[in-house]
Amino acid sequence: MSGLHLAGIDAATLARAGLGLAAAVVVLYVLKLRRRPIAVPFAALWQRVLRDRDATTLFSQLKRLLSLLLQLALVALMLGALGDPRSAAVSVTGRHLVVLVDASASMKATDVSQPRGEEGPRRTRLDVAKERLRQTIRGLSGNDRMLIAALDSTVTPLSTMTGDVGELERALDAVRAVDVRASYAAGLRYALDSLRGLPNPEVVVASDGALGEATDGRGPVDLGSAKLSYVKVGDSSSSRNVAVTGLSVRRYPLDKSRYEVLVEITNTMDDAATVELELVGDGRITDIVKLSLGARETTTRFYPNLSGADRTLEARVRLADGAFDDLPADDRAFALLPERRRARVQVVTRGNMYLDAALLLDEYLEVVPVEPDAYPAEGAFDVTIFDGVAPPVAAGSGGVLYLAPPSDEHTPFKLGARLTSDVATPLGFDELDDRHPLVRYLSLGEVNVGRARELEAVEKKDATVGRSLKGTLLLAGRRKGKPFVALGFDVRDSDLPLRVAWPLFVMNVIAHFLDEDTGYISSFRTGEVWSIPAAASEKTATLTLPDGAECLIPVKDGRAVYLGQEAGLYGLSLGGERSGFAANLSDPAESAITPEPELKVGETRAGELEGFTVGARRELWVYFLVAVLVVSALEWLTYHRRVTV
Repeated sequence: MSGLHLAGIDAATLARAGLGLAAAVVVLYVLKLRRRPIAVPFAALWQRVLRDRDATTLFSQLKRLLSLLLQLALVALMLGALGDPRSAAVSVTGRHLVVLVDASASMKATDVSQPRGEEGPRRTRLDVAKERLRQTIRGLSGNDRMLIAALDSTVTPLSTMTGDVGELERALDAVRAVDVRASYAAGLRYALDSLRGLPNPEVVVASDGALGEATDGRGPVDLGSAKLSYVKVGDSSSSRNVAVTGLSVRRYPLDKSRYEVLVEITNTMDDAATVELELVGDGRITDIVKLSLGARETTTRFYPNLSGADRTLEARVRLADGAFDDLPADDRAFALLPERRRARVQVVTRGNMYLDAALLLDEYLEVVPVEPDAYPAEGAFDVTIFDGVAPPVAAGSGGVLYLAPPSDEHTPFKLGARLTSDVATPLGFDELDDRHPLVRYLSLGEVNVGRARELEAVEKKDATVGRSLKGTLLLAGRRKGKPFVALGFDVRDSDLPLRVAWPLFVMNVIAHFLDEDTGYISSFRTGEVWSIPAAASEKTATLTLPDGAECLIPVKDGRAVYLGQEAGLYGLSLGGERSGFAANLSDPAESAITPEPELKVGETRAGELEGFTVGARRELWVYFLVAVLVVSALEWLTYHRRVTV
């Protein structure tokens, strides 16, 4: 048997164990059988039986010898199974495979054929990929090894590098498509790291091919000596899909009972399509409109001055001709309106009619004026405004707005030089960060300031929102999870109160403190790490997923952190308070579900997955165990037929 080698216990150990076991079996058979004495009344009859014993002694010995040989055969077969003999040729051709199963949103597409006569939900691309990979798993040879990993925005290994069919099939069953784009380069790098140093390495990608370029921040992926195989799913001739690729909503700053909505719709097909767009507020349909989109066209729909919804908004799109949309996952998008609650504002001032007038514009503000000597007032507040004062910030003050602070002894920033306006260089806002929510919808470029103090940031994360050529006038930051904003001049030393920008600025500051910035409250994008506003004193929060499941997520620096991969409405429970937010796919590239005919990594084209045939695995130890069962059955049969006893 020069063509075989032992993959299990080595030959020397098996020989020693075999000699020991065989000797023990022989000793047991050599021992004289002790007969049990029985008293009988007919002695003459038993004398006749004893006279016949000599004639049958040889036959009895032969029967015992057959039983002994059967037991020795069992020992030999079990030792053979422990040795796990394998063909040397099979050992050389064994492969090591890492299978990356695409679990991105496009794998939820249903443009695949249904089994004949099957009813129920339509099969997805992922279902078909699993079926094909299951056949591959069952066709593994005795020396092949495979690892299953799910590829979405991250790479998740679901099995070890193993030849165990049961483990691999369980790993395959655990793959679930989510609402994200696949990270192709990260998956390939993980596969190559897992295959490093192993013979016959092979990367298998089960996907529709819509993976993009195999490159990341480290540059293009180099496959090296690894083979690349492609299990292609999807039907490029029948893929039909329209998608909601954007949804945003915001309340009007001065009338929070009204809001505006912007919806973006994309036709991913090569043909024109007519679609129906529905807008749903708090579960009730508020608008239905038909739109015509050209091939590969993206259009937007703007809804101004809406009312009626207090919390949730949903946009739905479908093909108007009744045709089936192959990717339902992107037919809906969600958004949450900021809660219309009464915010408590503590105003620490000696009197400022301009500030009082600005705060009267919002009916959802509960304003509590406080003399500087009486600060803090009773209760907890969402916002505290220090007008011309800067005492130590008390607990429960919420976000803090500093207006012309007199000193920096208790402030989270430093006061610099005194600035004054002159004819040569007027004092005003020469530079603004237009992207910051504090100056949204504001025009501050024409504001004139008589005198001010320069504001100096203390930490790197502090943001200079507005500055003059002489120094910073508007600064924002966060300390211990609480935001602050500082204005370096008294509004009465400027013409800002005479402009509409003044009340809007105050409302923007309060909205910023209440985390009502729709840029990160109304909806998040799946596939990204979300930073959700949370109380800084808490360490964990309970997140309710769209399917109703709950999980604990960490809280750091006043933000709950979570990698979101499912679109829908979420709930957040923190310190006894509950809030919510929405998440959407919002990825036109992932909504373009036409499968790619070939898969490439650089200049390397993937080939088909070959060489796996469902059938008996080439592992001889299996046959040894079968032989043990056969010999045991023979032993049982001969025993009950009185052949070996």
